[in-house]
Amino acid sequence: MNNYSKLALFVGGTLFGSVGLKLLASNEAKNAYVHVAAAGLRAKDCTMETVTAVQESAADILADAKELNETRAAAKAAKAAKAAEAEIKDEAEAAEA
Repeated sequence: MNNYSKLALFVGGTLFGSVGLKLLASNEAKNAYVHVAAAGLRAKDCTMETVTAVQESAADILADAKELNETRAAAKAAKAAKAAEAEIKDEAEAAEA
């Protein structure tokens, strides 16, 4: 590539960059940026609402699971107490005989 080609590419790139900057800084472009940013904020709000709903649902499920485990533990303890009571009664009857 000769020097004139390199110079032409440099000048063309500089012009293209200058025009691009003008276009990016134009009022129409700024208006588009505002609309894109607003859409992004709406999407964020929607996502946060969904996340909050999922978190609340997960908290409810966790609370129900803990309650279920407590109920099962209480039933198991009652069953063990009843078995111990029956064993004591059987030992008492065996001792009497």
